[in-house]
Amino acid sequence: MFALDITVYAEKPMKDIHNFVGTIKHVNENGAVHEDALNVENTLWANTVVASGSAVGMVIYTGRETRSAMNASKAHSKVGLIDIEINNLTKVLFGVVVILAFVMVCLKGFSGPWFRYLFRFILLFSYIIPLSLRVNLDMAKLVYAVFISKDKDINGTVVRSSTIPEELGRISYLLSDKTGTLTQNKMIFKKLHLGSVAFTTESYEDVNNAMKTHLLNAYGKTDITETSTFRQSIMNKVQQAVEAIAICHNVTPVYENENETSNAEDTEADLQQKQEVSYQASSPDEVALVSWADCVGVKLIQRDLHGMQLKSPTGDVVAFKILHLFPFTSENKRMGIIVQREDTKEIILYVKGADSVLIEKVQYNDWLEEECANLAREGLRTLVVAKKVLTEKQYADFDKEYSLAKLSLQDRAGRTAAVISVLENNLQVLCVTGVEDSLQVDVPVTLELLKNAGVKIWMLTGDKLETAICISKSSGLIGRNQSLYVFNSVLNRAEARNQLNNLSRKRDHALIITGQSLKICLEEYEEEFADLASNCPAVVCCRCSPEQKAQIVALIKKYHRPARVAAVGDGGNDVSMIQAADAGIGIVGKEGRQASLAADFSITQFSHLSRLMLVHGRYCYKRSCALSQFVMHRGLIISTMQAIFSCVFYFASVSLYQGMLMVMYSTIYTNLPVFSLVMDKDVKPANLLIFPELYKELSKGRSMSYKTFCLWFIASVYQGAVIMYLALALFDADFIHIVSITFTALIFNELIMVALTIHTWHWVMLIAEIVSLGIYAISLFVMKGYFDVNFVQSSSFWWKTAIITAVACMPLYLAKYLRRRMAPPTYAKLS
Repeated sequence: MFALDITVYAEKPMKDIHNFVGTIKHVNENGAVHEDALNVENTLWANTVVASGSAVGMVIYTGRETRSAMNASKAHSKVGLIDIEINNLTKVLFGVVVILAFVMVCLKGFSGPWFRYLFRFILLFSYIIPLSLRVNLDMAKLVYAVFISKDKDINGTVVRSSTIPEELGRISYLLSDKTGTLTQNKMIFKKLHLGSVAFTTESYEDVNNAMKTHLLNAYGKTDITETSTFRQSIMNKVQQAVEAIAICHNVTPVYENENETSNAEDTEADLQQKQEVSYQASSPDEVALVSWADCVGVKLIQRDLHGMQLKSPTGDVVAFKILHLFPFTSENKRMGIIVQREDTKEIILYVKGADSVLIEKVQYNDWLEEECANLAREGLRTLVVAKKVLTEKQYADFDKEYSLAKLSLQDRAGRTAAVISVLENNLQVLCVTGVEDSLQVDVPVTLELLKNAGVKIWMLTGDKLETAICISKSSGLIGRNQSLYVFNSVLNRAEARNQLNNLSRKRDHALIITGQSLKICLEEYEEEFADLASNCPAVVCCRCSPEQKAQIVALIKKYHRPARVAAVGDGGNDVSMIQAADAGIGIVGKEGRQASLAADFSITQFSHLSRLMLVHGRYCYKRSCALSQFVMHRGLIISTMQAIFSCVFYFASVSLYQGMLMVMYSTIYTNLPVFSLVMDKDVKPANLLIFPELYKELSKGRSMSYKTFCLWFIASVYQGAVIMYLALALFDADFIHIVSITFTALIFNELIMVALTIHTWHWVMLIAEIVSLGIYAISLFVMKGYFDVNFVQSSSFWWKTAIITAVACMPLYLAKYLRRRMAPPTYAKLS
């Protein structure tokens, strides 16, 4: 290796892992120079693993210049809406601390070191700022993640981002991919259309033998005459179409009992010994097509970089040499392959792709566009298959131009595409294939639940318009009797303006728009399009690129805040959309785990969304709201008592509770009961799925708002004032008695308030209450420096504490009871 005279030219380091431009130059012993192009197929990026075989290479990029290092970036942490709301309330509480401290200084007077007193009061009232809230919330979110992962009704669900589970409870928009998300991505070949005749699953059994008979004739191995029903010309078209389907693909046969791909050196005897074969490809569509060709007699038995072998109905092996392969990309929407049949030396270009692209490259016919639309209306994924027989001169000219284009270092992709485009003209249409992608289990039910929950659902797909409409209707995204507004294809600003004006007059119409029209609207009328589209009951974007999917997420987030957006998908083309959304949900699908790994939540099927959002989303949000407000209440009530104490004792900046009492108040005595609220359930899970309308209320954010904050603030001030003033009114002699009475009443008050807040008791909650009460009871007798044991054992202590606690809690209980009776919340009617 080291003795070889090799020079490699590589492009400068960049982030793009899907493309590579380079050349390799080799000077042999005779001084002859051989130069060839290098592309992404010749690369092994850093951190990749060779799954089988071996590789010999040269290190080009190292350290920070590797693709993995250049693509590495700081993890983008999503911030939930509830965290933003808590941050805003914390700012308000900080303002309360400063104002209260300043008021106390004003009342005390500015004589002496008033600035020092100001800071002392700020420290005394610092409990108002819920410093422990962040820790409590983070722990609660970990608990939510465990609950979601352990839910047997949504087996396989994984919480990859534990920072935003509450977002699932406030989703207003759900953007969904189609293939593999709403559908199973399990492709079944359904129809072959030749222009003059179509073969379907219904006629499959009848025509299968006839097609095999013709294929036997085509290979010259039988004298059976074809019947009049299937004329020679039609059967010839069938034979060409089947052969094209068996050749134009990127499928590799894998023999299961060998557990390895076949080799070009395999003899026919070896192939006969290998029994079960499965097909592997980058797309399920490819597997469905090749499997169908296998069923009708043409079997792919071997494939490598240089050639492939097909097994004819007679058992003969027909070999093809692969001269060039043009992979499918989302930009060109087609793939091509140039092969040479080794027995006849015939050179053929096969092309397979979307009708929207190939219709301009094939010979004129009067059926292609219409039949593609018909198949799409049946919900089938369509592909046009065409071919072109090349002369040796045509191929030689192309090969020369293509090789030069591949060696170019500037705009290689554009130049190679231009050379290929010249060859891809005047193609002969062979057939149109229709492949069915069935809906996933319970997709219509799930979509209906989410729509009733007030979630607006948009379907973003790369499929053609007719297929997208068909799937949206069969899935229930668009009602059978719902009116549609198909946004006509627009090419400029004026046409887009006209279509938007028409849309504004179409109320309650589902919007159907193509990627090209969407691009113009986003460039020229972004805000207006966002407003009009958001008012539609459903939106379907077809022929949509991955970049446009992310743009739609950004569009909604920009013009419809604080509405929360969720995105769900299963493929690598959905990753950008998933990462841009407030809550990204990935489905583990047949296209790999890219979407699942990039998402905040990973599920195994679309129907799990209903329980994930309507049940777990609601519980996470409601529990976090209750937990947050209780932690704030805990700080406000003790700070109120501190303020009253300071006022009574001539505005002294002295702490009411010293040392361990302050530490244990929020950690040992009250933390367990308050944190146990993460187990609470305001409504049974079954009722949440029966009455999805309950989910609508969550998006309004009423569980934690400035209104609820004010109510909790008033309640805290009232309870703190009652405890402190009644303790002072019942004050007898020693200051330590005030500490004992007020602190005990404070602890009892917190435990009772937690009990009054709970909707559904759980054994963990009961244990938390009992354990906290027991620990405090022991503390009364153990912590003699803070409590007078003799006084604690007296009846005076207990009746005073009982009266104070009752006066502090009873009015709030009565207010809650009357509100529940006179104006109950919606969920209370189901309890």
